[in-house]
Amino acid sequence: MKNNASVPRRTFISEASAASAAGLFAGNSVLAAAEEEKKGDVLRIGLVGCGSRGSGAAVDAVNADSNVKLVAMADLFPDKLEAAKERLKKVIGEKYAVEEDHEFVGIDAYRELLKTDVDVVLLATPPHFRPAHLKAAIEANKHVFAEKPVAVDSPGVRSVMKTCELAKQKRLSVLFGFMLRHSTGMQETMDRIHNGDLGRIVTLQTNYNIGGTWSHIQQPEWSDMEWQLRNWAYFTWMSGGQLVEQHVHGLDLMSWAMQNEYPVKCFGLGGRQSRTEALYGHVFDHHAVCYEYSGGQRTFAFCRQQNGTDVDTSQLVYGEKGSADLMRNTMQGEKTWRYSGARGRERKGKQDNPYEQEHVALFKAIRTDTPYNNGDYAAKSTLMAIMGRIASYTGQNITWEQALNSKEDLTPDSYEFGSIEVPPVAIPGKTKFY
Repeated sequence: MKNNASVPRRTFISEASAASAAGLFAGNSVLAAAEEEKKGDVLRIGLVGCGSRGSGAAVDAVNADSNVKLVAMADLFPDKLEAAKERLKKVIGEKYAVEEDHEFVGIDAYRELLKTDVDVVLLATPPHFRPAHLKAAIEANKHVFAEKPVAVDSPGVRSVMKTCELAKQKRLSVLFGFMLRHSTGMQETMDRIHNGDLGRIVTLQTNYNIGGTWSHIQQPEWSDMEWQLRNWAYFTWMSGGQLVEQHVHGLDLMSWAMQNEYPVKCFGLGGRQSRTEALYGHVFDHHAVCYEYSGGQRTFAFCRQQNGTDVDTSQLVYGEKGSADLMRNTMQGEKTWRYSGARGRERKGKQDNPYEQEHVALFKAIRTDTPYNNGDYAAKSTLMAIMGRIASYTGQNITWEQALNSKEDLTPDSYEFGSIEVPPVAIPGKTKFY
């Protein structure tokens, strides 16, 4: 296992800054597509980020194609890589082909992995690292699957946009993990919305209200930096906060329903009520954001992570002729409709697994030399989330142009394992927009 020492921030990420559940069933369409594409060369996969989502992405990838192998792994922490090795060996069997000289740890482990002969890189680290890792992968001529969101701040989004354009020039595929766009039930629901079954859309609502999530108490042997890296969900510079890291899925669905139109401005409310201990860093535990479009439509976005509260992850679209519940793939109004594969008591069939289906799409694009690139909507949906967080943190109305051109770079001065302050909790009306 190769270990790589920490490097200063400007060496690691200067390019990015300067560029200013599962739980669905695998259906026949996934299996048929994978069978169709099994002919041809073995695709060699490298995994960067060996946490639970990275391990899950690796399993999804090998399940999506019968002729792929996981051949390289990289993570900042040796214990994360070792744990993932044990899980993956058991789950993917002979498709696990990672030799010891293809295991890399340390802050620049991803660079070492990119020097190997992998064809496809899975980027599943905390979101902060996405712009730099994506840029390095495309420059190394690798195809990429990257988890959402694309970044945690506007300079990062701009970097990703630029890198995705480079990928197009190089005919490399880039697929960000907005998996619901690969659900057949969601696709059919959206087709009906876009074909006018609801009439003109007037209002949208996206909810991601859940209980508390995982956290890691700082251990005596962990420096402040190591603790923040391991407890990354609770630091804006690492995760972007719930609105960006998690609720970006719902915001992307709203944008898809609006045929990839994005809001011109927004205002937001938010705060920190139930997770006030130091364990939870400095992020808010709830947000409510109102986004307004050029035609006057509005998206109302609500999210919270608070124990003891009701769970609601619904995605709703209201038009002049009726309404749609996107997660249930149903419509009410002038036209009543239910997708035949929707979950619930009346489910009549099986819906394919979008976590696998997105990899099917990526591998098919690679094998047929028809590059796939969803960087445009992935970057813009991420910016929509960042825009809402800025509005919520500052208490100011924020326009799309302001968010796109924001100079707020959340990257720390270095990644050395030592002292690093926890930023203050944002105070609307006092926290400034940059």
